[in-house]
Amino acid sequence: MEVPADPSAVAWRLEVGDIDDEPEPEEFVALVEAMLDEVPAESVRAVVVGEWGMAYERPLPVDLLVKAASQWTGLRALFLADLVSEQCELSWLTHDDITGLLAAYPQLETLWVRGGEGLRLDAVTHTGLRELRFESGGLPGAVVRAVGECDLPALQQLDMWLGRSDYGGDATLDDLAPLLAGAGMPELRRLGLRNAEIADVVAGAVATAPVVPRLSVLDLSMGNLTDEGLEALLAGQPLTHLTELDLHHHYLSEPAQQRVVAALPGVRVDVSEGRTPDVYSGRTYRFTAVGE
Repeated sequence: MEVPADPSAVAWRLEVGDIDDEPEPEEFVALVEAMLDEVPAESVRAVVVGEWGMAYERPLPVDLLVKAASQWTGLRALFLADLVSEQCELSWLTHDDITGLLAAYPQLETLWVRGGEGLRLDAVTHTGLRELRFESGGLPGAVVRAVGECDLPALQQLDMWLGRSDYGGDATLDDLAPLLAGAGMPELRRLGLRNAEIADVVAGAVATAPVVPRLSVLDLSMGNLTDEGLEALLAGQPLTHLTELDLHHHYLSEPAQQRVVAALPGVRVDVSEGRTPDVYSGRTYRFTAVGE
């Protein structure tokens, strides 16, 4: 393993095999152990976890990363399951309970997680986290609820891809309620509830959500937002304090797009990537930007 002159200046990628391989999980264990042996542990600031071996059916080995915490005391950023579709489709990525990571790394500032299959999280208190991101074709409602119930006093950015029901995205309004109340996230400024099959429901809930007045950026992009959801959003509390409202990839009519832009002068409103519903056998279908 080649170690640069300043190990703290790079992000360390842990990955076994390549796109054409099917590496075994044991190879990942050996890789982590080699890094612990060869890289000055106190200098590790960021770790990116790629293929860990059969990621489509074996959970990411969180226990290895938890065990490493006693040595990676300077870790500030952790990116889990950074794989491309040729390695494993987003909704095939297999996880387990990641709660232990937040407990093991109290100084962690950034946590990104790709994939939602098997993902679990309990509500925790973490005073260091500033950015939390879940990219998923279907995020479990229990995870959404747990995030809202966390005490994250330093969190500034939260991005959650809610996804579709046929890929495990089963979040309800009850699951979203703690998050939209925002009691445990007093510093939150950027909120993304993206890639949502239930985008209209989300927009209606956001319209009266206590967390909204403290935001500078609201991101409801990549989902199935229609004119009905937009009407509910604009009928709620004022959004003119925002610097940005991201709605790209939507199912809004042209008049609705014009209306939201006109209603929010001075706000950067992104209504690009307008979509047209698909109609098959008399039935109308709308799809989020990311599914499988």
